[in-house]
Amino acid sequence: MSDPSPVLAAQWFDGRSSRARPARVQLLPAPDGTRLQLRTLDGAGETLDLTHKQVGWPERWSAGRAPPRVAVDLGAHGSLQIEDVAGWQAALAQVNHRSSLAERMQTRWSVLLTVLLIAGAGVWAFYRWGTPWAATQITRHVPLSWELALTQQAMKEIDRQYVKPTTLPPARQAELRAGFDKLVALIGPGLQRYPGYRPPFKLEFRSGMGPNAFALPGGTIVMTDAMVEQARAVPNTGDTALLGVLAHEIGHVEHRHTTRMVVEQGVLNVGLGLALGDVSTLVSSGASLLTGLSYRRGHETESDCYAAAMMKKAGLPTAPMADLLLGIEHQMEEKMRRGGKSANASAPVEKPEPTARRRQADWFSTHPDTVGRAERLKAGQALGCS
Repeated sequence: MSDPSPVLAAQWFDGRSSRARPARVQLLPAPDGTRLQLRTLDGAGETLDLTHKQVGWPERWSAGRAPPRVAVDLGAHGSLQIEDVAGWQAALAQVNHRSSLAERMQTRWSVLLTVLLIAGAGVWAFYRWGTPWAATQITRHVPLSWELALTQQAMKEIDRQYVKPTTLPPARQAELRAGFDKLVALIGPGLQRYPGYRPPFKLEFRSGMGPNAFALPGGTIVMTDAMVEQARAVPNTGDTALLGVLAHEIGHVEHRHTTRMVVEQGVLNVGLGLALGDVSTLVSSGASLLTGLSYRRGHETESDCYAAAMMKKAGLPTAPMADLLLGIEHQMEEKMRRGGKSANASAPVEKPEPTARRRQADWFSTHPDTVGRAERLKAGQALGCS
């Protein structure tokens, strides 16, 4: 332990009167931090012995920006004013005074950069691992009624801004819904990802977009007229391919992918708000957020695997689904060569990407290896399945 520091002259404002009382101050090292001892020189001989936590230690300063005097907050005991600025700094150094992290960040570039690097790594780790984990746990407890309300609100926005009413004949719609209902009837042990989660599945049709299909929370799945037409135009696809697409979308619903992303965004906003001290922007519109989300590659892989398992249970091949995927992929490449725009996939929001191929349908939106994926689907399997 270091020796006591030299005694410094000070003016003590005890808080009981407005006048300053001359005093002598000395700093002493202690196991729990620096102690401050004070003794008045006005004849009363009053003394104070304050612990590290009782003193509001002034922040240190650089050598070129020294203040004219030092003010020390003594809390309930008033304050000190010391004229010997250099002596105060020397006294702190002699007793190995423990500086706060904020003070070290202000006076040492190395400490500031280290803290910034650690904080950046922490934010990245929270985004990479903490947020998805927390969202997965929270999603287990999200009520179905919340999903249904969110989807109802989102569909209003989608219908208003992005799509038009379907032009498919009612008989054709009924035919596809019948096949869809047969797939939904297969959901049970082995295809149910959340025990007790039984959303009311519903198939909707819309026009005004390219070949597309997407799932909303709570069981609503939307397929565009252009997707139905694409399956009619591409050889060896037809309704079996459309059922494969719908099985993929059912996988998104059963895995609650969209709900997980909405919750994850909320967790991220809360985490960043707390970390940055700003909670004023934590509340946002769920429907607007929903229309801007895009599935991750892992979500697409899970839904591919789910579709392969469901089609196998239904006794249907996945090869037509693969042919439809390749057909849309070819169409996308043709549009890119002609400089045209393709439709968005996981969410019906058109955002031009001049340097990258846009996603055409969400059931292959984030897979880079379309050909490899199609080959596996032709064999009745899917990439990445355990």
